[in-house]
Amino acid sequence: MPEVIIAGGGPAGLAAAIAARRAGFDVSVYDSARPPIDKACGEGIMPDGLAALRRLHVTIPQSLVCPFRGIRFVEDFHTVGAEFPEGVGYGMRRALLHGLMTETAAALGVKLRWGARVTGISSDAVEIDGDRLAFRWLICADGQNSLLRKRTGLFPSKTMRLRYGFRRHYRIAPWTDFVEVHWSDCGQMYVTPVAHDQVCVAFITDDLRLRFDAALPRFSKLAPRLRGADIEGTTIGAVTASRHLRRVQSGRIALIGEAAGSLDAITGEGLSLAFQQAFELAAAMRAGRLDLYQRAHQRITRVPRTMSRLLLSLDRRQKFRRRVLRALERESGAFDQMLAIHLGSASVRDVPLTQALRLGWKIMHA
Repeated sequence: MPEVIIAGGGPAGLAAAIAARRAGFDVSVYDSARPPIDKACGEGIMPDGLAALRRLHVTIPQSLVCPFRGIRFVEDFHTVGAEFPEGVGYGMRRALLHGLMTETAAALGVKLRWGARVTGISSDAVEIDGDRLAFRWLICADGQNSLLRKRTGLFPSKTMRLRYGFRRHYRIAPWTDFVEVHWSDCGQMYVTPVAHDQVCVAFITDDLRLRFDAALPRFSKLAPRLRGADIEGTTIGAVTASRHLRRVQSGRIALIGEAAGSLDAITGEGLSLAFQQAFELAAAMRAGRLDLYQRAHQRITRVPRTMSRLLLSLDRRQKFRRRVLRALERESGAFDQMLAIHLGSASVRDVPLTQALRLGWKIMHA
């Protein structure tokens, strides 16, 4: 009997498998797909996510990544950016990351069962392609539309907002070592350098009818840069949801990654959060107390969830967004402070009251 069964072999499930294996558990991962598993995402790993990968001993060759040193918001009339307070982020193709994590898990002795579907679940066993298999711990890592979550008693969850994402790669040399978030009245386009001659562009919108090519001309600073650049591969799409669960564990079953609740992709923190959750879940299983994971999960997601709500408030309120960006341009250091808080390098309590008041005044009078 495997001590730990993980349903879902994406990055969240593999991170959970690696952390659990390093904690001494016998681990098996089951996924109906076969590697490499890709997904429509911005393909940027933030510094806190890279720190978690290093703790997992996932080695990323420099030849496979393109470093970026900060985040920049770009709109028709305003641009504001900040460097990371510590370290850099990596732009990296999602399939390459999945391959490296798969290799790490296999080298540790994690049993990887690809093409195997978990079809049933009870308090102490799962059904895999019709066969019953008992477990000590079950981790559900089957994504934001998790079918297993619905069978654990941890559903329903509240979906706050659904948006639609599309990802495309352009064969063009990156023009900056920042991730750029371009804003328009129809959503955002995120530009991440992923190679010396390639950028990933992810478009996120709440308009189900709008497609990439129709939206691009509405981003006045981005469209001219991409004009004439070759499109690499196909454009793929996905749904991004803001979903909060009251509980992420019950008995001997726990949820991780987007199965445990998801943030809108606007935060860029999806992978980082899943990697951090993996360590806390392994420690909770070692202690035999999944309630410890529940508390840790709430702590890990608190600030990113708040930041997601703040950023989404700018999405379709053009006048307000321009006032905020104009104020951030004028208040030196404010955006740097926001980025540090978002990454956990600083706290809201670290922001001087005078700076907060000045920024608020500038937003009101921008």
